[in-house]
Amino acid sequence: MVRMSVLADALKTIYNAEKRGKRQVVIRPSSKVIVKFLQAMQQHGYIGEFEIIDDHRANKIVVELTGRLNKCGVISPRFDVGYADVEKWVVNLLPSRQFGMILLSTSSGIMTHEEARRKKTGGKILGFFY
Repeated sequence: MVRMSVLADALKTIYNAEKRGKRQVVIRPSSKVIVKFLQAMQQHGYIGEFEIIDDHRANKIVVELTGRLNKCGVISPRFDVGYADVEKWVVNLLPSRQFGMILLSTSSGIMTHEEARRKKTGGKILGFFY
């Protein structure tokens, strides 16, 4: 079977392991986008440490789960989101303004919706977590 979206597979794996109450989960294959997504999740305290294991193929990532993640997912297709439209997506995707993040792929890298708002930039929507 062909993988259509490596990021979607990784986030679904994390979400399923979190629902089952696991302490850690192995994600394979790895990609730069997955690593950036995990770094954003880690910065905001939704996951613990993660380690990239080089297996001379597509690499694996071992993620420590903290039990704080309620939902994470990918938005497909990756819609264009202008600076003015970010708020509309926040209202539609996140349960509350107090927590949760939407990740955007912008010309200045992958960042959360709050960073994009501070830098007054738009981009393509990757996914969300809360």
